[in-house]
Amino acid sequence: MKNPAGVECAFFFGDYYRGRDREECRLLSSTSPPLPWQPRLCDSCPVPGILRANSCEHMQLRPRLTRPFPFLPQQVRVGAYCKKTGSDVEEPHIGCGECHQIPEIFLGE
Repeated sequence: MKNPAGVECAFFFGDYYRGRDREECRLLSSTSPPLPWQPRLCDSCPVPGILRANSCEHMQLRPRLTRPFPFLPQQVRVGAYCKKTGSDVEEPHIGCGECHQIPEIFLGE
């Protein structure tokens, strides 16, 4: 479903049936405790780009809300964890390198 920023996101949910106007980010609401979602968070959210670049079923996204400076609005930052290897993923757009081999051209060697 398209989020308020106009980008397809698997975690965004909007219920508009029969006049309802309920929207939520299921990634933020799945954390413990649930993180508060606002439509403007979708503008700078990296999750749709990560999902387009990497569709590994073993990668688990962990969102957090950060504020770069005290006077700037909050932004979504995402960490990733690979359930197959049991380790943190440094670059979620690429993956851990175990589940799917990274071509040598991307390694910079």
